[in-house]
Amino acid sequence: MTGKVAADTARVLEGVAERRPASIARALTMVEDQRPGFERLLAELHPRLGHARRIGITGPPGAGKSTLTTALAAELRKQNLTTAIVAVDPTSPFTGGALLGDRIRMERVALDPGIFIRSLATRGSLGGLSHATRDATDVLDGAGFDVILIETVGVGQSELDVARVADSVVVTLVPESGDAIQTLKAGLMEIADIYVVNKSDRPGADRLRTDIEVMLGMRGGAHYANVPAHHGVDMKRLMNPGRAAREAARAEEPARWTPPVLRAVASKDEGVVELAEALHRHARYLETTGELRARRRLRLRERVVDATERKVHEHFWRDPGIVSLLDERVPELEAGTTNPFTVANELLVLGGELLTRSRT
Repeated sequence: MTGKVAADTARVLEGVAERRPASIARALTMVEDQRPGFERLLAELHPRLGHARRIGITGPPGAGKSTLTTALAAELRKQNLTTAIVAVDPTSPFTGGALLGDRIRMERVALDPGIFIRSLATRGSLGGLSHATRDATDVLDGAGFDVILIETVGVGQSELDVARVADSVVVTLVPESGDAIQTLKAGLMEIADIYVVNKSDRPGADRLRTDIEVMLGMRGGAHYANVPAHHGVDMKRLMNPGRAAREAARAEEPARWTPPVLRAVASKDEGVVELAEALHRHARYLETTGELRARRRLRLRERVVDATERKVHEHFWRDPGIVSLLDERVPELEAGTTNPFTVANELLVLGGELLTRSRT
């Protein structure tokens, strides 16, 4: 790292510590584009991490995620919680940057000094998040925000990466989400800590909510919890898994978390207070059960794996010997005298020698 890069990084770090918007924006650009000094910046911020609650808001396209995120941010500010929003937008085909649609829709809270909004482009990522989302949330956590809201791009069932980044995940659905049972089978439904049926003033909202609760009761066995083995069985409760799931979700200090299914009309701020309270209850549950520490430890482990894979990938494919060997083997691949797996093994042997040399 050159002296100028080191000095610039130090200035950015100082500004992030003071939560200056311009410095935070510059830090986010550094990590998103992996500019010189970004690793030092993240390394210096690492000891400050762990203060912010990271909340993912996901769901299929058209579910009203941006409106819900905006309304939730406004509610959290009423509770005097500083809030950062990471809105993952589709990538512009011309510039490669975010299309910024989410930031336009969040104009209502954009001028609040206690709210910081940043759009990130997906840049080809298929999991609903930008590759830089994890780094961006670390920057915002290091800046001292109380809550970080991570709104995914809205890509349907593949939108699962948010579960690797957030402490709590809100899955947003609308009555038009389609066949409720098919929706519940999607991988997207497996990651929810809280469900929100948005636009619940439309027909079919109550049916969708009931279907979700029934599936939760059947999937989690909530309708069998605390049921006597023989005498005294509450048959109404036993035969109504939806009711059992609803009751389990309302428990104040549950030993096992059952996701509540909430109604909301985010455009009218209806149901937003209830969502904020459910998120607070989930945070308390994570703390008291030790689940928060477990999730964050797993996240740290994955962080090291990601960083290692990135470094190995860059080091490996920038080596002239590796590239030359691959180019030499292409004619043999075309002729059928070798195969991709044999070539891959040769590259790994050479790559192992390369990595060994780099450590000595």
